[in-house]
Amino acid sequence: MCGLVGIINRQYPANQDIFDALTVLQHRGQDAAGITTIQGRNFFMHKGNGLVRDVIRTKNMKDLVGNVGIGHVRYPTAGCASPLEAQPFYVNAPFGISLGHNGNLVNADELAEEIFQKDRRHLNTTSDSEILLNILAHELQQCNKIKLSGDDIFAAVTRLNKRCSGAYAAVALIADHGMIAFRDPYAIRPLIFGKRKTPFGTEYMVASESVALDSLGFEIIRDVLPGECIYFPFNSNEYEYKICADHTEYRPCIFELVYLARPDSILDKISVYKARLRMGEKLAKKILKKLKNHDIDVVIPIPDSGRTAAIEIAHKLNVKYREGFVKNRYIGRTFIMPGQEIRQKSIRQKLNAISLEFKDKNVLLVDDSIVRGNTSKKIIEMARNAGAKKVYFASTAPEVKYPNVYGIDMPSRNELIAHGLTEDEIGKFIGADGLFYQDLEDFIAACHEGNPKLDGFETSCFDGVYCTKNVKEEYLIHIEQVRNDATRTEREQRDMENPVSLL
Repeated sequence: MCGLVGIINRQYPANQDIFDALTVLQHRGQDAAGITTIQGRNFFMHKGNGLVRDVIRTKNMKDLVGNVGIGHVRYPTAGCASPLEAQPFYVNAPFGISLGHNGNLVNADELAEEIFQKDRRHLNTTSDSEILLNILAHELQQCNKIKLSGDDIFAAVTRLNKRCSGAYAAVALIADHGMIAFRDPYAIRPLIFGKRKTPFGTEYMVASESVALDSLGFEIIRDVLPGECIYFPFNSNEYEYKICADHTEYRPCIFELVYLARPDSILDKISVYKARLRMGEKLAKKILKKLKNHDIDVVIPIPDSGRTAAIEIAHKLNVKYREGFVKNRYIGRTFIMPGQEIRQKSIRQKLNAISLEFKDKNVLLVDDSIVRGNTSKKIIEMARNAGAKKVYFASTAPEVKYPNVYGIDMPSRNELIAHGLTEDEIGKFIGADGLFYQDLEDFIAACHEGNPKLDGFETSCFDGVYCTKNVKEEYLIHIEQVRNDATRTEREQRDMENPVSLL
């Protein structure tokens, strides 16, 4: 998963706005950050590994000139943390193009070979985002024009959609033309755009989440639709748009709503906050059904994603809601971290229990999901060490049984605790006195209520149904080979022995 920003300002440089927006989207990627700006026909870029504030320093901001630019924050989808794969990417032909991408192409290997053999283009990394950029560049070059119209750009994106399969929300700059934003035909990864009126003209912004627009005073226009491309010409106050796919279905990733997105965001017209409240309401009904005369004294969330649902669960159970864990916000998300030993260590660094909220109480811990189970097990141990008599555990998401192939770096199937174990077996493994998973039907209903016009959701990590319909067993085996802990550890050691710096 990644965070995207694209901005067209009319008077002031775009660098500060992009920096501020990326900081708001830092939760979407803490591995790498980058900004590309453009002035005239010249691109200016700075990127590297680390948080936004550490990668983009004052001296870098001075070099990022121009009123237009794009930015990116990254979590590595396949575990690669090389600075070479930090985004945005750039190619010099045609025109000069820089692109940032959130998602994952499931046919990346075939496309990489095709790009080399047929398109005669060179790839410098293993990133599928560089593949997407080169396909866009090739298709724009097929227009064979010095000056492209909006229709030319839409035709190029239409051809791109026919070649690419998977999840992609992208924003790109085309020198001497404008900024474009587009989503795959299923709109799996989020992308929204808005405007800001100024005396010098209308300014536009594209971002992964609405909070980035809110923070900079942009008025939301709408989400980019499935298979749609939006074209913002540099020399116009208007924008053009077109659906550039023969078949579209509106199926955004449901995991965004339970875990990835900020609660104050609105994704595809769904309030993340309200969706999580509804998740809590439905899960509370299940708990009451299973524990008719429950002995729960207090509901405690695992910060931060489980907090909103926990508030509603406490309300429905008619018990106290308390904050029992203090979170160190400078530790990244643990299920994405490579290596079991690193994850276990970071859990202790990430959370600390407030003993007085646990001592001699029966507690219900609420988290957004259970992936490997290691985090849940460690947290339950912490609750018991803090004095809890009983520890129940609730997951606002259903059992995660299958890998996500559309841009979330989930582990291989044999590392997902729910893939081979029953609910009772999982509860025993994590040490819970009772375990409660959200039912998939209730989970979908809680989200769908926010926007009934959606065709559905991308729910593959829960049910194994991949909406692009071309995810075969061979592909799952392939991604398991690059995502398992042993491979990650080996890759990290190799990167440390052969460091690459772009700074």
